Amino acid sequence: MLVNASGRPEGQRAHLLLPQLKENDTHCIDFHYFVSSKSNSAPGLLNVYVKVNNGPLGNPIWNISGDPTRTWNRAELAISTFWPNFYQVIFEVITSGHQGYLAIDEVKVLGHPCTRTPHFLRIQNVEVNAGQFATFQCSAIGRTVAGDKLWLQGIDVRDAPLKETKVTSSRRFIASFNVVNTTKRDAGKYRCMIRTEGGVGISNYAELVVKEPPVPIAPPQLASVGATYLWIQLNANSINGDGPIVAREVEYCTASGSWNDRQPVDSTSYKIGHLDPDTEYEISVLLTRPGEGGTGSPGPALRTRTKCADPMRGPRKLEVVEVKSRQITIRWEPFGYNVTRCHSYNLTVHYCYQVGGQEQVREEVSWDTDNSHPQHTITNLSPYTNVSVKLILMNPEGRKESQELIVQTDEDLPGAVPTESIQGSTFEEKIFLQWREPTQTYGVITLYEITYKAVSSFDPEIDLSNQSGRVSKLGNETHFLFFGLYPGTTYSFTIRASTAKGFGPPATNQFTTKIS
Repeated sequence: MLVNASGRPEGQRAHLLLPQLKENDTHCIDFHYFVSSKSNSAPGLLNVYVKVNNGPLGNPIWNISGDPTRTWNRAELAISTFWPNFYQVIFEVITSGHQGYLAIDEVKVLGHPCTRTPHFLRIQNVEVNAGQFATFQCSAIGRTVAGDKLWLQGIDVRDAPLKETKVTSSRRFIASFNVVNTTKRDAGKYRCMIRTEGGVGISNYAELVVKEPPVPIAPPQLASVGATYLWIQLNANSINGDGPIVAREVEYCTASGSWNDRQPVDSTSYKIGHLDPDTEYEISVLLTRPGEGGTGSPGPALRTRTKCADPMRGPRKLEVVEVKSRQITIRWEPFGYNVTRCHSYNLTVHYCYQVGGQEQVREEVSWDTDNSHPQHTITNLSPYTNVSVKLILMNPEGRKESQELIVQTDEDLPGAVPTESIQGSTFEEKIFLQWREPTQTYGVITLYEITYKAVSSFDPEIDLSNQSGRVSKLGNETHFLFFGLYPGTTYSFTIRASTAKGFGPPATNQFTTKIS
């Protein structure tokens, strides 16, 4: 069969189709080809295709560029496709626009192996998960030399280069090919190819199946929640990707991303334990199908928070920093989340004291909880009073108290001596004065100061300028006898009580001596 390319435009095609071959045993297709051109220009391109089971034509398995040979050359096709599969060999010439001839002759199907080209044994289908390497092992009978070209040819998919060749005996070798980083688009039919100086060897087609690792469509569902655990339903019946599902895992992490963990699961529900109270978590489900790389990406995340837990303990090291007459300042050891076990909490200062024989109970919220030296000042207290103080740490789940601290406020200026308590027993030349201590002593009464002076007399001629003075009495004495007074004279007495802080306000009363 001959193609005369002279006078034909570039790109015209001529096809010669052999009958469909249904071979049962090893065989070799042998043919001769001839290329001629007076101008030494390539008249066209000679391609050979092998179409299997009426499938697509695919890429050429053998070709020459069409440079003039001027002699007949022999090539052989070692095709390893056997019944019940069948194949068809197609010769193609594509004109170049130059003058010349391309011819083939003596196309034979020989009942023995090819002499210059290896024959491939049957290659197996390969199944991988997306993203993995698909390795095809191609065993061949024959020899390979350095100039041979080996590759993995696909139909409507990318070809794969040779990874390695391993010679197992003098008449056998194994070629390995990797389809790297597989995706669904790489799925399809592949066959092993070897181009030698004498021809080409072609294996059967093997199927590359690329499975997509499964991913849940919906997030897990929350069944119940506690302070340190979360019960979830995996909710992973609907998936994107391929099954079967052979393993399930739960991946969870803090919403802040400070740490994460992954646990295998063998049921449709799972309890995630040993969690931190009042902490937000993101929980996802991972599914795995058979094979390396069969674990899919985490599914949509469930975002939820654990409950608060009862505080670990109450505040510690409660102590007094400053004591005044009407206020005290307390301090305690700082504490954090490891004690509160909840991000939402409050610290209450609980205190009680006696006023007028009645117990007063008060509570105040302390806002100074984030300070490295937290403290709180209690105001509006009564001087020289025992105050019982404790701190109460509360969160939504419970409360813990500190140890109780009893502190006495400082002394203050005392109140006034009750005016009605100032009583005087009068005589002609003396007055016996007595009184009671102030209602509010605000400390220990250490001294009484009594000042007196004559303010009037029934005898207008009496000189009263020397009728005055000051007397001090100890705190445990509440009476005094004034003598050497004038009869019929009115005297004013002013009493002040004193504590360690000083004198309080005065109280005044008047008494008149009897007439002589």
